[in-house]
Formats: sequence, structure tokens, C-alpha cells
Amino acid sequence: MFSGWIFRAMSFRFTGVISCLVFCSMALATSHASAQTPNPAAQTPSVKNDTKAPNYNPALNPGIIPAPQMIEMSPRGGYFTFNKKYSQYLEILEYKIYHGFEDFNIDGRISGLKNPNLPAEGYSLKITKKEIRVLYSDAQGLRYAKQTLEQLRHLSPNNKIPCMTITDYPRFRYRGMHLDVSRHFFDISFLYKYAAMASKYKFNVIHLHLTDDQGWRLESKRYPKLNTISSTRSGTQTGPYSLQHFDTFAYRGNYSQEFLQEFANFCHHIYGITVIPEIEMPGHALAALAAYPELSCTGGPFETAKGWGVFDDVFCAGNEATFTFLQNILQETMRTFPNSPYIHIGGDECPKERWKHCPKCQQRMKDHGLKDEHELQSYFIQRIEKYLQDSGWYIDFETGDTIRGRSIIGWDEILEGGLAPKATVMSWRGVDGGIAAAQQHHNAIMTPGKPLYWDHYQSKDSTEPHAIGGFNPIENVYAYEPIPATLPDSLHRYILGAQANVWTEYILSPEHVEYMVMPRMPALSEVLWSNPQQKDFTDFKRRLTEHRKDWNNINYCPTVFGETATFFRNGNKK
Repeated sequence: MFSGWIFRAMSFRFTGVISCLVFCSMALATSHASAQTPNPAAQTPSVKNDTKAPNYNPALNPGIIPAPQMIEMSPRGGYFTFNKKYSQYLEILEYKIYHGFEDFNIDGRISGLKNPNLPAEGYSLKITKKEIRVLYSDAQGLRYAKQTLEQLRHLSPNNKIPCMTITDYPRFRYRGMHLDVSRHFFDISFLYKYAAMASKYKFNVIHLHLTDDQGWRLESKRYPKLNTISSTRSGTQTGPYSLQHFDTFAYRGNYSQEFLQEFANFCHHIYGITVIPEIEMPGHALAALAAYPELSCTGGPFETAKGWGVFDDVFCAGNEATFTFLQNILQETMRTFPNSPYIHIGGDECPKERWKHCPKCQQRMKDHGLKDEHELQSYFIQRIEKYLQDSGWYIDFETGDTIRGRSIIGWDEILEGGLAPKATVMSWRGVDGGIAAAQQHHNAIMTPGKPLYWDHYQSKDSTEPHAIGGFNPIENVYAYEPIPATLPDSLHRYILGAQANVWTEYILSPEHVEYMVMPRMPALSEVLWSNPQQKDFTDFKRRLTEHRKDWNNINYCPTVFGETATFFRNGNKK
């Protein structure tokens, strides 16, 4: 099921390939108009808790993940048969999504009509003996209709599907997957595969963690030493953290701006996925300081970190050169990721020790009346936010227009010392950060370590590959509820959704990433998409068993299926 991502990536890069469908699709289309993709950060409401939703019977679900909001069997019975041309029909449908055909009829077998009365990103499929009729709210809704049609094709015994009506839309508007490419670097081809996996399960955000102490992975044309010194470390910590063992092999890698821009545009146009870049500041900056030590409080020298953890040397908050550097980097970042209304600026785990003894930082605090270093960090974050609001820009997901101003996302430490006026908080240290943000009428994205840090173990089996620690089995992921129980109903709208984080200190290869995210990814997709009242883990496992038949090229974790782990990358659990 995932083999087509390579073709689609190549088709997007060489647009003549995808254009070969034009004559066929134009001949079969009944009308043409522009259709745009909605911005996942701009839709309303952020969460749908529809306690009056029609009853959902899991027995009627042929295997769709995430489960649709409603499935109704046709009273007339019968089956729709997938003929040999069905794959071509889906390719034509993809072309129509990309080029903006609102109403269409494909060979009398699949027809579509835009219906703005449906919820954002919503769609319905009426499957009859003769045809499939698609209604959709927007281009995202049509994309998700196509994803469901692709699943139905693979789930249909004897190429037949019962006649039914599926009505569907997401519960949350932010449905994210994170990938740390700093601690370990992954080839651009794997990023495309990762996006294909996320797209299949209706995620709409990929968060790339591009910079950290252990490596700077975004090419800079203005600061070339970031591409050499900062992207390379002289060794890597291996094995359990307590052993403090390091190899002596140089480890390097970074992405060109052109490749990342192409990837972001591909995700945007083909999958409806927004790629959000993260540039860490003011902490987790050792790789950058190794190349430009004058941006630190002490002047260095430094080297790109070989080990994991948190380091005292951070960007100097009292040095104007720091802000000039970061503003220039953010301009390059915006050009590389033109479709994201957000830039993630980190803001987490920033030690204040250097600031306490830095004359420039102390003078900055005195000049601005800041009572402590926490308020200095708030000054730092607010200044970056103001710069992005005043000088930032992005291409609007829905209209294609250039919009002035970008918003920031930060880990929940940005709450300390005072929250930047328009910041979105990513709550990772439990749920308190999300609650605090909502109470201040700020948006929040929930990503608590339990159960959404997927560098943690999935089972207690001794054959599990070595991980950083923790225990987040798929059962806990599926049971997760993003809306904190103590949050008043009136504040639910500030919880945009949730995201799984894949930190890669102990994840060395694409196969290991796949092992850590599958099958937890489908479980989270159902948390973020489906009605929570219809969740049923037993039925989910039934459907998951069908899905894994199409995971032939994915190194998934088999323990949920009662099988022993056989993946031994980076040693086994001790």
C-alpha cells in the first residue's frame, strides 16, 4: 500500500509525469473549478465532541482506520465491484485534488460534488452497485475520501464492498507526527516514506526537529559553517546512558534547502500535510555555538555534542548578534518551508547558569526591568515572536495568498516568565502546560511523555530494542484522551489536538523509526479523528490485523499481535 509514495514523489518533482493524466481526466470530468486546501491551523472549531452523533456500529466497519464517524448499510443491499481500472480512477482523483476540480465524474464510476455544508475536512461516500458518490467540504475532505477509498480497495474480499454510506470528519484539527532528525539523520527519501505513512492515517502535520546540541540539519546559505562544523560530531553516545560510552566515528548530515522545500511542497500539495520546522532556541544550541562561539556567553570554544542530555552553554540573550543571527536563520527557514503558518522555536530545557554570570545578559535584564533569568527567557521568546509577526510570512493553505506574519509554537517551558502574546504551547511535561495555556486563552497541542513519547518501550519483552526508557504500549496510546479531564468545557476549543514525538537518541535507522511508530501511529490517528464514544480496542485490533497485511515494506513492532520482537538495532533491552 505504501509503494506508491516513491512514484508520487518523483511525479511531483518532475511535473510532466503527473501531467500525463490530464487528457484522460479532462475527458472524464464534467466540470472544473478551483479548490484549495484548508489551513489546519485556521479551521474552527478545534475539537468536535458530538455527544448526539449517530450510533456507530463497529461491526459495519470493513476495517477503516481511523474509524469514520458514521457507517450506514444500504437497505437495498448489494455490492460495488472494484474493476481493473479502479487504480487509474484513484490516480485521476489525485490529479483532480492537485489541480482543483470541484465537480467531477470519472467514467461513471466515481463522481464528486463539493458541499461546503459539511464540516471542515469532512466527506461522505455513498457506495451503490453502480458508482461511488463523493461529497466533500474542501480539498482536504476530498483527500481523506480518497484515502478511505484506497483502504476499502485493500480491505475488500473478492474486490467487492457492501453498498453503504460513510459520513466522516476529524475530531481535532491538529493531528501531528514529530521526527527528530538532529540526534540521528535520516535521508530525504525516508522523509517521503514517513509522510506517506502519516497520510494514510489522516495526519495533517509533520513536525521536523532540525536543530539541537548534537547536530544542525538545515542548510544555511548565509552561515556556511553551520553546514560543516554544526552538522558534524566527532562521535556518538552508544548504549545505556549510565555507561557513558562513546564511539569515535564522525557523524554528519544535513538537508539542502531545495530538498526540504520540495518535500514541504510535496506534502502540502499531495498529502495536505503541513511540515512545521523547529529551530531550537535559546537552549539546545551547542551545535550552532560550535561554529559561531561569539553567540554564546563565554566565547567558547565548543564542539557539537557527542552525548545526550542538556548543556549549560546556550545562546547569549544579551548579545544583539544572537538576534541578528536567529532572524537571518528564520528568514531562510521561512523560504524553505513556505506553507507552514507556524515555526517551532523550541524554548525547552534552557539552563540559566551562563546567563546568571554573563555581563551582557545581566545588563539586558537591568535595561528591561526583568527580575530573573526566567523573565529573560520570556523576553527572548517574545522578541522572536514579534519579529516573526512583523517580518514573517507564509503561503496560505486555503487561498494561496501570501500572508504576513508567522506564529510560534514552543515547548511548555515558554510559559515560564510570561507567555508570548500569540504563542501556541506544546505540552510535553504532562498536561499542566496545556491547561495553563488554555486558561490564558492560548492554543495548546498535547504531547505528554505518557503516552506520546514514542522513543519509549512498547512492551516489556526482553527482545525489545534498547530505548531511552519509559513504557508506552499501544493500549495506552489508544486509551489517551487529549482533552484534560479538569479543563472546563468553555476552554476545550484551545486544545488544537495532539502529536506523537519520536526522539532519536537511541533510534539510529529508518527501520528503527518504523518499528517505534507502527502500529502506534494508527492508534493515535483514531484518538485524534474518531468519536471517543465509539473507541473499542478489541475492534481496533481486528482492523489493525487487516492493515498489517499491507505493511510488507514497514518494519513494524509485532508485539500487539502476540508475536515476539525480532528487531535488534542498537542492542536489546537490559
